[in-house]
Amino acid sequence: MDKPAGLPVHPGPRGGESIEDCFSLLSKRKDGPWLAHRLDTDTAGCLVVALRKTPLIQAQACFAEGRASKTYWAVVGDGPEAETGVVDRPLAKHVTQDGWAMRADPKGQPAHTEWRVLGRAPGLAWVELRLLTGRTHQARVHCAVAGWPILGDPVYGPQPSAAGRLQLLARSILLPLDPPVSATAQPPAHMIDALRACGYRPI
Repeated sequence: MDKPAGLPVHPGPRGGESIEDCFSLLSKRKDGPWLAHRLDTDTAGCLVVALRKTPLIQAQACFAEGRASKTYWAVVGDGPEAETGVVDRPLAKHVTQDGWAMRADPKGQPAHTEWRVLGRAPGLAWVELRLLTGRTHQARVHCAVAGWPILGDPVYGPQPSAAGRLQLLARSILLPLDPPVSATAQPPAHMIDALRACGYRPI
């Protein structure tokens, strides 16, 4: 499924629309569909939904065992000086009076992100992120701790009140099942201008 930015995958405490509201359109069976994993509300792109219980278990095993190949696109401020690299920073959930957020923490769970720059513009960089682990908010936190937060990030960006939407796309996913499951998502409308400035050209 190609999840729109701004739509949560499941209803929150306040209710409202979510991806799960679409499930009745995918299957009339009572046993499914199910989410095989999650995406942040503000993240657009590839979301795996299983229509049957056996594929769900197989897909969840791919995620749990680190066999799922997940690639993200992000537009970041300024960007790294190098063209490729790896962010290797453990992450842990920290709770405050205002809520919670993930933080780089030596005592946290291991988290590894490979990255490469796909294009640049003044003050911007278009970065591909390959998540080798699946920690909550991993792409967002790793970009922030690397010194180039994702544009529009209200939690990990340098200016939480800055206007604009999160410039993060779950670009592609591959699950090594039999047969393999793969999908690629196109950038959402709110990312197109920044991506074009960095050299993106739709095929």
